[in-house]
Amino acid sequence: MRTPRLSRRAILAGTAATMAATAVSGAVSPAAAAPAADAPAYRWRNVVIGGTGFVTGVLFHPSVRGLAYARTDIGGAYRWDDRAGRWIPLTDHLGWDDWNLLGVEAIAVDPAHPDRVYLSLGTYAQSWAGNGAVLRSEDRGATWRRTDLDVKLGANEDGRGAGERLLVDPRDSDTLWLGTRHDGLLRSTDRGATWAPVSGFPGKPSASGQGVMFLVAAGRAVYAGWGDGDGTEGTANLYRTGDGTAWEAVPGQPSGTSAKVPVRAAYDRHTRELYVTYANAPGPNGQSDGSVHKLRTTTGTWTDVTPVKPGGTTSDGSTDSFAYGGAAVDARRPGTVVVSTNNRWADIDTVYRSTNGGRTWTSLKDTAVFDVSETPYLKWGADKPKFGWWIQALALDPYDSKHLVFGTGATLYGTRDLKHWAPQIRGLEETSVRQLISPPAGKAHLLSGLGDIGVMYHEKLTASPSRGMASNPVFGTATGLAQAAARPSYVVRAGWGDHGNGAHSHDGGRTWTPFGAQPAIAKDAPGPIAVNADGSALLWSFVHWDGTKYAAHRSTDNGATWSEVASFPKGATPVADPADPARFYAYDTDSGTLYASTDSGRSFTARASGLSSGDTQFELVAAPGRSGDLWLSLKWNGLHRSTDGGATFSKVDSCWASYTLGFGRAADGAGYPALYLVGSTETITAVYRSDDEAKTWTRINDDAHQWGWTGEVITGDPRVYGRVYLATNGRGIQYGEPAR
Repeated sequence: MRTPRLSRRAILAGTAATMAATAVSGAVSPAAAAPAADAPAYRWRNVVIGGTGFVTGVLFHPSVRGLAYARTDIGGAYRWDDRAGRWIPLTDHLGWDDWNLLGVEAIAVDPAHPDRVYLSLGTYAQSWAGNGAVLRSEDRGATWRRTDLDVKLGANEDGRGAGERLLVDPRDSDTLWLGTRHDGLLRSTDRGATWAPVSGFPGKPSASGQGVMFLVAAGRAVYAGWGDGDGTEGTANLYRTGDGTAWEAVPGQPSGTSAKVPVRAAYDRHTRELYVTYANAPGPNGQSDGSVHKLRTTTGTWTDVTPVKPGGTTSDGSTDSFAYGGAAVDARRPGTVVVSTNNRWADIDTVYRSTNGGRTWTSLKDTAVFDVSETPYLKWGADKPKFGWWIQALALDPYDSKHLVFGTGATLYGTRDLKHWAPQIRGLEETSVRQLISPPAGKAHLLSGLGDIGVMYHEKLTASPSRGMASNPVFGTATGLAQAAARPSYVVRAGWGDHGNGAHSHDGGRTWTPFGAQPAIAKDAPGPIAVNADGSALLWSFVHWDGTKYAAHRSTDNGATWSEVASFPKGATPVADPADPARFYAYDTDSGTLYASTDSGRSFTARASGLSSGDTQFELVAAPGRSGDLWLSLKWNGLHRSTDGGATFSKVDSCWASYTLGFGRAADGAGYPALYLVGSTETITAVYRSDDEAKTWTRINDDAHQWGWTGEVITGDPRVYGRVYLATNGRGIQYGEPAR
């Protein structure tokens, strides 16, 4: 199974942030937000896939039956609606400028005040990312107040599957603790409105370390896991305070490689024992050793209760290397605890359960029966799903001892009897979306190219695709998806595949055949792909993940043979003319020049030049049914249009920023397709529709539906006026329709 999140892996090099108290910004009330006065009301929903992202934390409320929260590395936070059996998104109101806040570092609830919930937000701790923030709610996330921090958080960096770094003090509901990666421990005494550094905390901040891995209450004491220890005898990676003022290293704590990094902890209030899982690295990747220990807090006695020691040999002779991740205790049954392995690729990860305080363990994987019919992609092209991977989010329902859930790199699995498992993921959509096509005819209204899970054929928008991920080959991340405009049954795709990196379909994307061959560079740098209007010529561009660009290649036999196109601008995205099979286009971002081909992609010549350059994400699109009608989105340099095949461009005056543009069915009486835009006509970046060829625009999203960064792709439905499909980076595919 391929590693999830490869396309959004954390950048490891960190920078120190400044330490300072924070200020409160204005109230945020997403539930009450409304569209602009002149905008038609739109209804927004997710195209259902079911998960597809790393669920990094799940937290059952200890005082309210059926109340739970989940966090993700790039896709926001959710509340479980027990009556509806689905997750409710809580952070969709975060807009374009706040894209870095869609990563949720931690969640905290207040056992004494069930309606209070807190989030610490910040996707990256790098110098180019914004600072973190804390959201606080008095109504379970229906509305929020926000505090901007002066430090950075890293919800999509290494260590993101560790325990909750945010905690309500068990002795005082007005006091909160916040662990950071590079700036030590912070404390708030006014329920998260302001924050200040804890000067007496013993952990020494590091610009490249992990900092505080988790905060957990054990009775009236607070324990903090510290990720920057070296594991040697006498060094500390677990601290505690009993009075909220003085912190100390916990005596007698385990040492060695297998106990270098504390990952998560869970406290059994009946036996007064704290269970801690350990690894030799922060994870979720790169771990190969680990252990589980428990501390009897009344005596200070430590016991090694590791279910299975890493380093054994599997049945095929592989080394069984792994670490430990999740930990949870049964609130109703003393001594009952569950822990998970993590990064166990040889023998597959599992959840171990003990009913006697860790003296003996049972692997729940050994008796597991899975039903993934609701989200078939979880089979990953095989006959049945794996038990799990990246299992760090692990939670036991405090009101139901057999209701156990765990997160993976793609979903949440849940059980009610410790044997039968199914995705407990409805409403939680975290896909990073790369390509979208809405065909003009056929059974499916949508095809999607996705990060980590390839290409999908959406027969319905309200159910996960019944065929799961496109197979033959199975892709990890899709890099290209294209349809022949005059022959919509013909579709091609490119990406990181298990048996080649390209394929073609003759039934609109339902089934696929791998290319008979591929250029040598396609193995390491599959990039965007295009097909001309009648499907007779393919053009495949190549870009390595490190940004290196290579010459494009062309095929006229469904990918059986390929020839290099030396005159095509290296690394550019090829665009086919929708009406003339002889025409292709490409925008060279290095030089700001439009290139065109009139011989079906054999050769390209420069046309308009002097346009914006230096950015890899400028977008060129062609209007459907028209030859030479091109639209070029140049981000903050606006939207430009050519009606002569790229010989000249003129700037569109109706918007000052354009990030992505698409087309849909024309309004009744209109002679041009509806245009959909992610861009700016005034001060904010939003989603717009134009029914008059970009003369005027109407905003169609609202302040409650923004989803952070949405600049990858947008397309309307050519069969349904007003319907639009929008790619997000972490909130899946959103689709909007005028409210009826």
